[in-house]
Amino acid sequence: MTGNTTLQTNRSVALWLFFCAFMVFVMVVIGGLTRLTESGLSIVEWHPFTGIIPPLNEADWQRLYEEYRQYPEFQKINAWMSVADFKSIFWLEFIHRLWGRLIGVVYFIPFVWFLVKRSIDGTTKWKLAGLFVLGGLQGLMGWYMVMSGLVDRPDVSQYRLTAHFGLALIIFISLLWVGLQQYAPRPVGTAKSRRILGVLALILLTALSGGFVAGTNAGFIYNTFPLMDGHLIPSGLFAYDPAWLAPFEDIKTIQFDHRWLAKLTFCVVLFFWWRTTRLDITAAQKHACHLMLAAVCLQVALGISTLLSVVWLPLGVAHQAGAVLLIAATTYCAYKLRDPA
Repeated sequence: MTGNTTLQTNRSVALWLFFCAFMVFVMVVIGGLTRLTESGLSIVEWHPFTGIIPPLNEADWQRLYEEYRQYPEFQKINAWMSVADFKSIFWLEFIHRLWGRLIGVVYFIPFVWFLVKRSIDGTTKWKLAGLFVLGGLQGLMGWYMVMSGLVDRPDVSQYRLTAHFGLALIIFISLLWVGLQQYAPRPVGTAKSRRILGVLALILLTALSGGFVAGTNAGFIYNTFPLMDGHLIPSGLFAYDPAWLAPFEDIKTIQFDHRWLAKLTFCVVLFFWWRTTRLDITAAQKHACHLMLAAVCLQVALGISTLLSVVWLPLGVAHQAGAVLLIAATTYCAYKLRDPA
């Protein structure tokens, strides 16, 4: 096998992984739309394989509707819904689940093909196998999340929602990183690339705090900026017993934490960009840093707009998509900075 063939084969693997990462990005967007339209509890059973078949007739629709009627969301919130109304929330959750299964197929079949063709080295093979396992665990986590809304409270647990979102982000980053390793191998790393991993960790933490905002509907209150309840630091924070649970249970504290983590993230990214672009780095590395800066500015603008609009649906979905784009830009920047100047 020639060097050129090896490069081409690796780039084929990379393009496949980039496409899978794009599919995960779309999945996160669909998941955000599902959450904001409160469609996620419309399907009350999980059939990993037979669940790909949609309702085919009115008898199927009536059966699904009757199943939905047995659970708290219908009984406490949506008792007004007819079968026609139920269809409007069913389809979004059905597409969400179907897209997840499609990601599994798009990942598994080429993975087996590349294994048969011996296009993947031993280390990468195990990384990709691990990603496949994570994908399966993500499906289980999704159902575990839905289960929490089928018991007493007609809403999913914010802890399980955030875990589901966080695992999606980990899979997304991993797909991008391994894809970049296949597309253009880089040295082990530089001091700059190691420092930006700390920035990426802060961005992830901020995104996860946003998961708690979404899981508790905390974005629908205190819809002013920069003040919150008329103050930069409002009274009544951590008014929860025990206080250490306030960042996860108290709506005011949850929104406050997300606001200030977002501000900190913006300042850290801005400082990293300012400091790094003044060092001896290549033009391509500077472009990667500029991309990260543009992504964080866009995300801050979307976050403020979403808050002021009282979570207008298009802005809410765009804000969640913006978080993934920022993570993608930072991951790419971290990888580019692995090149010695």
